[in-house]
Amino acid sequence: MVLAIVLLLLVLGSIAFYFLSPWHLTPLASNWAAVDTTIQITFVVTGLVFAAVNLFLVYAIVRYRYRRDRRALYEPENKRLEAWLTGLTTVGIAALLAPGLFVWERFIAVPEDAQRVEVVGQQWHWSFRFPGEDGELGRVSTRLISEENPFGMDPEDPRGRDDVLVQSPRVRLPVDQPVQALLRSKDVIHNFQVAQFRAKMDLVPGHVSYVWLTPTRTGEFEILCAELCGIAHFAMRGMVEVVEPAEFEAWLAEQPTWGEMMARPEPDLQAGREHYATCVACHGEQGGGNRQLNAPALGGQDAWYVSRQLQNFRAGIRGQNPDDPYGGQMTAFARQLEDRAAIADLAAYIESLPVADPEPTVSGDPERGRRLYRTCAACHGADGQGHHAFNAPRLAGMSDWYLVRQLEHFKVDVRGAHAEDFYGNQMAHMARMLVDDEAVRDVVAYINTLPRRSGTEVAAAGGRDE
Repeated sequence: MVLAIVLLLLVLGSIAFYFLSPWHLTPLASNWAAVDTTIQITFVVTGLVFAAVNLFLVYAIVRYRYRRDRRALYEPENKRLEAWLTGLTTVGIAALLAPGLFVWERFIAVPEDAQRVEVVGQQWHWSFRFPGEDGELGRVSTRLISEENPFGMDPEDPRGRDDVLVQSPRVRLPVDQPVQALLRSKDVIHNFQVAQFRAKMDLVPGHVSYVWLTPTRTGEFEILCAELCGIAHFAMRGMVEVVEPAEFEAWLAEQPTWGEMMARPEPDLQAGREHYATCVACHGEQGGGNRQLNAPALGGQDAWYVSRQLQNFRAGIRGQNPDDPYGGQMTAFARQLEDRAAIADLAAYIESLPVADPEPTVSGDPERGRRLYRTCAACHGADGQGHHAFNAPRLAGMSDWYLVRQLEHFKVDVRGAHAEDFYGNQMAHMARMLVDDEAVRDVVAYINTLPRRSGTEVAAAGGRDE
């Protein structure tokens, strides 16, 4: 009888939890209400089966409980019962599958007037490509992907020159207009999901899949990777902003095309050196840094990373937290650079400086730090040389006291909490894996043992010095 009561309470509790639970589907923001209906049908069918099976167990336990005055009757076959079970199972399976088949028929039928956008996934980043005025997307190939050509655009294909490239994980879409998302992966299997849209699909390397939807309300909606794509899978996030069509068109016109990116001049190192004259007082003539002035080593740091940080300082994405007074100082200096060209020139000059070799100031256990660093190596490289494809800067040669401070800032949301700082947000998640101050010091102590070479030098040497 105890088991029967437990099963009965399980059924009643499960039904009550379903109706009273605060966890339900997020509010719908697309045309896929049919997906919600299909999910609800699935809940109803599986819920009825769950209740029926368990209530039958309760009945069987009570009705056929042990008694001394009777024996069990062995009946190996009961065709009538088998027919009922087969019929009910068939009806239940049909009720589960049929709605999904009707929805799937619509799910794969893309409207002819749909706005196309290519969604490109990579560990751990989203980027986007729109067709230009010709309405066609140019050819791409993973073999062509490089730091200068992150989308793998074919420079020989004239159709791609007007393609609009959005390298940020934030994208805008027009409201009340159908959109077809072409899905492509650079590396491993990812999954493009926006919970409010109810449309999701895998991104498979070497294959272009797709989903389509019509956003039905304006707002911001988070993009998640719903596939276990690597160690930082949970941090692979982006943002879809649904706006009015006129605002979308204005935003799209501001984004660079592939032709414009190819036409950009090479950075001017001499101009960068002139801009660096302002930085010398704190960071040193060769970018070696100065702890007394809270200026970290810069020499040899990757130009793409320096550019991004300067742009973040200029835009208020970094350096605005009152607990980061030194970041606030950098904001004022970054805003002295008048445009992106000036930032690119300065960043290229800093990269041309010799890799810094500051004196170690942090004490810790390098061996324990080596074990902790295995997580960091997935992005920053085994030698701390950095990896542009993962948006991970070089760590070897950085001022150790600065690394400690930044890890502490990431852990407490002093840095990386801004909505536009997607990569800082990823680092905040990863930094919290270092559970205490000792772990932070240990991993930084290990970074101090890494060779002071640029990523190019490490790659040319074929690995780390032993």
